[in-house]
Amino acid sequence: MSTPKIKTTVEEMVQPYLDEHGFELVDVEYVKEGSNWFLRVFVDKEGGIDIDDCGLVSEYLSQKLDENDPIPTAYFLEVSSPGAERPLKKMEDVAKSVGKDVFVTVYEAVDGMKEFEGKLESFENEELVIKSGKKQHVIPYARVASARLAIIF
Repeated sequence: MSTPKIKTTVEEMVQPYLDEHGFELVDVEYVKEGSNWFLRVFVDKEGGIDIDDCGLVSEYLSQKLDENDPIPTAYFLEVSSPGAERPLKKMEDVAKSVGKDVFVTVYEAVDGMKEFEGKLESFENEELVIKSGKKQHVIPYARVASARLAIIF
């Protein structure tokens, strides 16, 4: 089974449990590091997620993975919080982050730059407006390569 198919299968397995318990699926990764494979599931909830929440999701998903056995190789399952600098994978994630500090990279330069860090002022009509210092940058969502929350000191 291909990596994208594994990710989709795992998302479909865990989503009903997450919905029922008020969790949000942030991301699923299936990666090889050295000789080991890792299935990483990042979840969050309003007010943040703790180790007990991760344990509950891990137990549920582990049981589902054992029942359905969609991954032919041995792997390590990790369920965790996305952290303070969580990735913004979907448009909904970006929309929820208006007013917060973000770090964004783009495929094609905007205003002569490919990286932006600052406050996400707005997200309307599929355009991010990021204020960095005294400058505002308008970035088409289609050009965004990656986006995450940022901790700016």
